[in-house]
Amino acid sequence: MSVAKVIELNSSSTLGIEDAVKTGLAKCAESVKDIQGAWVNDIKVVTDASGNVQEWRVNLKVTFVVK
Repeated sequence: MSVAKVIELNSSSTLGIEDAVKTGLAKCAESVKDIQGAWVNDIKVVTDASGNVQEWRVNLKVTFVVK
């Protein structure tokens, strides 16, 4: 039997949602092993006064196996 744990993290990117997710997962993988998957729980954008997207932010729930 295995046990999984879910942690929540936030990540951002000026390039887009996919880059924000990849950046967050890569940073998480530096200290968390056996990552099984992730949910994009929330997406937010930071804009300038004209409404142009300056930064994409994602909230991730990452699942990994506890050893």
